[in-house]
Amino acid sequence: MAKYHSVQWLQLALVLLLLHCRTSQQQQISPVDLAALKQIKNELTDIPGTDFLATWDFTSPDPCTTFAGITCSAVIPRRVDSLILGTGLSDSPGLAGSLSSSLSTLTELTQLVLFPGLVTGPIPSQLGALKNLRVISLTNNRLTGPIPTAITLLPNLHTLDLSYNQLTGCVPPNLYELTQLKVLILASNLLSGKLPSELPSQLLHLDVKNNGIWGRLPKKLPLSLRYLSASGNELWGPLNGLQSLSELVFLDLSMNHLSGPIPFSLFRPSLSSMLLQRNNLSGGVPHSFIPLSSPSSYGQGSIVDLSHNSLGGQLSAVLAGVESLFLNNNRLIGSVPVEYVDSVRTGSTKTLYLQHNYISGFPILPLPNSVSVCLSYNCMVPAVRLTAACPASAGQQLSRPIYQCSVFNNGSTSIG
Repeated sequence: MAKYHSVQWLQLALVLLLLHCRTSQQQQISPVDLAALKQIKNELTDIPGTDFLATWDFTSPDPCTTFAGITCSAVIPRRVDSLILGTGLSDSPGLAGSLSSSLSTLTELTQLVLFPGLVTGPIPSQLGALKNLRVISLTNNRLTGPIPTAITLLPNLHTLDLSYNQLTGCVPPNLYELTQLKVLILASNLLSGKLPSELPSQLLHLDVKNNGIWGRLPKKLPLSLRYLSASGNELWGPLNGLQSLSELVFLDLSMNHLSGPIPFSLFRPSLSSMLLQRNNLSGGVPHSFIPLSSPSSYGQGSIVDLSHNSLGGQLSAVLAGVESLFLNNNRLIGSVPVEYVDSVRTGSTKTLYLQHNYISGFPILPLPNSVSVCLSYNCMVPAVRLTAACPASAGQQLSRPIYQCSVFNNGSTSIG
């Protein structure tokens, strides 16, 4: 009988030990953070087809290891240091609801990510209290209201991505206070007003495309910029602020109202993507590269689109070798340099659009069938019949009227 009771006491002791361990595990996460997570869940919901929040079971012994999208510090009490809301998978519709102001009590948070979904309402201004935040990425939802100025109080912020929402108002003018900010993406919102005259000095990536931003480009852009996109806005004026951006590898200012010449310093192979189409740019193309420590020729994947502007003068060979080159719908004259034909034949250039100019000569045909070269509506006699590769917008006319050509080319038109 004594042996039987000993076994019972042993079993009871094991049960008590397990209960104690479970209680200890529950107490490993900070009660402040646990309360915040409960409130965050209360204000969000899984869109049908998503089961992200189903893992947030508050009877779980250890939320830090069982809640989807959460990682915690190792020190007890454990604090939430990364919060990723949603899975980001293509077959997951994401979350709906709104962002809770309780996020501000997760004071050890370094990363806050919201994957695409239907989350609405404002971005909580209380995020300005999270001094450890390095990444804020709240993309492809339906967030509204202004960008909270409190975000500029985050001393360690490296990445701010609020793209593809319905945010309104201006870009905060004191963003320059974010001295650690490297990536700023505000694309595809409803932002208006001017770009700040001063931006974070160490910024590498700036994307504000598809908004209602107006005015001139800032005179002093960060010299560190490697990626700049502001297409689809209401910008006007010259491109003077770009002259000193020697680190740029991607530039897209298309579909604005920019005017004046293109700085010659932008014609360099290290700037492998230059998209300036559909502006009011004038002037010409330089005859040589600006001496810089960069590749000597354009490489695979390079694209230059200067179409639908008012560029004039004779076309130099400086852009030969660009893989996709669009110079159509300008006022270029004279003969196309043989270097362009050579780059097409060798496969360096796969697309060359020169239609709707006043070009009077194109050397040595035919060309490989694998490339797209369009020369329609120029001033060559006889007209070059490379229409199969032309877009529908090029029209059906092979040549310009003679009176137009004589004005621009002094009557000299030929193929050779």
